[in-house]
Amino acid sequence: MDNKSKRLIWFKGEIVPLDEAKINIMATTAQYGINVFEGIRCYFNEEKNKLYSFRLNDHIERLFQSAKLIKFILDDGITKEYVFNNLKNVIKANNDKEDLYVKINMFLDGEGSWSSMSPVGLVIYSFPKGRVYSDKTGITCCVSSWERISDFVIPPRIKAGANYINSRYALLEATMNGYDSAIILNRNGKVAEGPGACLFIVRDGKLVTPPITASILESITRQSILKIAKSELCLEVEERDIDRTELYISDEIFFVGTSVEVLPVLSVDKYEINGGEVGSVTKELRELYFQIVRGKQNQYSNWLSEI
Repeated sequence: MDNKSKRLIWFKGEIVPLDEAKINIMATTAQYGINVFEGIRCYFNEEKNKLYSFRLNDHIERLFQSAKLIKFILDDGITKEYVFNNLKNVIKANNDKEDLYVKINMFLDGEGSWSSMSPVGLVIYSFPKGRVYSDKTGITCCVSSWERISDFVIPPRIKAGANYINSRYALLEATMNGYDSAIILNRNGKVAEGPGACLFIVRDGKLVTPPITASILESITRQSILKIAKSELCLEVEERDIDRTELYISDEIFFVGTSVEVLPVLSVDKYEINGGEVGSVTKELRELYFQIVRGKQNQYSNWLSEI
């Protein structure tokens, strides 16, 4: 379907056209932006004529963790199995045979206050999506002047719409100053992550990434890359703090995330990384990742759900 407004979505218990999905302007989510969500990629394998969602069960598990942390009271019928099945139903209803991005959103419905815990609405929708920055070999970044949120402010392990205001400020600052994206430091002055993406560096043959306690989202793609790096490339992996200036002398840098997948960073604050070229480790990990998500590496078939 070319007309996005005519795409079918799951909304409040039924499949409806997108342009028929309405919420009350007085709903708590509209007033205060109170929601939790997941973004999930689905990849179409043309050879097998099959569509695979990547780590769908893990995304749904994190969605329910976010709902718990934000104190949502869900109806008894909204279970993990319910979300899983209706996500598949929405995709089948649209008869898609291409790469997709799927959003699951739990939002605070009804005319309550910002401290309300229910009622909670559920929406699931999908749309075709290719690779971001597909016109670029890699991207340029600056270190943001904005500090990453922390457990002292808003728990970064909650995947909530409100948390992305932090990323919005960092990204706007970067793009307004001529960069593609940003790297955000935490309250301790150590590297946290990028806007909607976790960060890895390669230094002296080791793959390094900030720890979970560095105010990052507990990223599913990050977990995947750590596993692939250890098991397939036999890389030594370190989860530790990264200083700002260590970025400048890194051999390679790349972002990972559901949206960005594996995205090379070619410079930080105008310091070139690897001479402004994509590094060999980044290339290998990216190639393996794309093979895995399309069902071309059988040892990772447990990460895929056929739609």
